[in-house]
Amino acid sequence: MLRRSVIALALSSVAALTGCSSGSPEPSPPSTPAAGGTARQPGGQAQTQELEFNRGGDRPLPTKVWLPAGEGPHPLIYFSHGLTSQPDDYADLLNAWAEAGFAVAAPKYPRTWNQAADYDADDVVNQPADAQYVITEVLKALPGRIDPERIAAAGHSAGGITTIGLFSGSRDPRLKAGLIIAGRQMPQPKPFSGTAAPLLFVQGKLDETVTYEQAYGAYNEVTWPKAFMELPRGTHLPYQDEPAVVATTTTDFWRWALSGDEAAKARLPQDASSTGAAGFTGTL
Repeated sequence: MLRRSVIALALSSVAALTGCSSGSPEPSPPSTPAAGGTARQPGGQAQTQELEFNRGGDRPLPTKVWLPAGEGPHPLIYFSHGLTSQPDDYADLLNAWAEAGFAVAAPKYPRTWNQAADYDADDVVNQPADAQYVITEVLKALPGRIDPERIAAAGHSAGGITTIGLFSGSRDPRLKAGLIIAGRQMPQPKPFSGTAAPLLFVQGKLDETVTYEQAYGAYNEVTWPKAFMELPRGTHLPYQDEPAVVATTTTDFWRWALSGDEAAKARLPQDASSTGAAGFTGTL
């Protein structure tokens, strides 16, 4: 079920962000890091593993990891969910990336996921630090399975804001590429900083939560290699509006940005426009 939250992100600025919530309440996560079991994803080669992390003792970050077949090391995509959402709401997309050979790590943020006991949308400002912590812990928990030289970040809505933070004020130098789905900058944004990394923006033209103008405004601030995929009939949930187009295009973006596949880069415009569902522009 879709839920809308009106939030004050910073300096009394107000923005509305939409997230997805589903399922029944889950048990509280343990307070100490511990690796969980592994389960086969239905209908695919990817497996999932549950890891329990806690930053600072009061920020539980239970993290689901999608692992491709084979021992690796695999490139890692760190994924941030939107407000009142959780990683499994994006399972189709994340599993597609894993089946293409990319490990995916996605935590439940302690105060913005859909069953947070003390929900606080303003806590988005703390999520880039959570992200940096989880990436570090995943590398420790899965030695040899993850390539520390090939790490990217992606996110939707508030998770897109978190992702932009990882390339600006909270720049994580380990990140080699980024994907922002229906995301924008924080009020009074800090400029994108650090070593250039290619960024792909995916935006629905009909999005009333993060508007096209807000997303394109963030895109215009990027001076690095970048691209913008516009879905004319897309809403705030483009990965649900056009799942095949978004999965195919973003997967080829990862193949190029993290694995140097120039053929995948050349396919990007056609990936987006082949069904007429999206347009693709950029300077990659």
